[in-house]
Amino acid sequence: MSVDHAAMTGSEGEREAVITAAATALRYYAVAPGVRLNVRSGPGTGYPIVRVLPVGAKVPIFCQTPGTSVTGPYGTTNIWDNIDDGEYVSDSYIQTGSDGYIRPRCA
Repeated sequence: MSVDHAAMTGSEGEREAVITAAATALRYYAVAPGVRLNVRSGPGTGYPIVRVLPVGAKVPIFCQTPGTSVTGPYGTTNIWDNIDDGEYVSDSYIQTGSDGYIRPRCA
């Protein structure tokens, strides 16, 4: 359900609740300090680089999926974070506070 659609239906209180829930559900996570991080088109190092995140970047994580195992500042993992449509980064470079999945698996 998109927030735009939800905002057009229901009472004023229901609309505010949906917008507030959507705004608080999206959290941004820091990329490891001093790292310019490659963003790839899929969950692995074999996928093309689509852009590079600058030092100090923070990213949303919409879903997570297994892929190529990568060693980074936060350990070795095969978890890849979907940060935008068709954009993935290795979870080993994202400070999530967990060694496991923190978001739903990507469909």
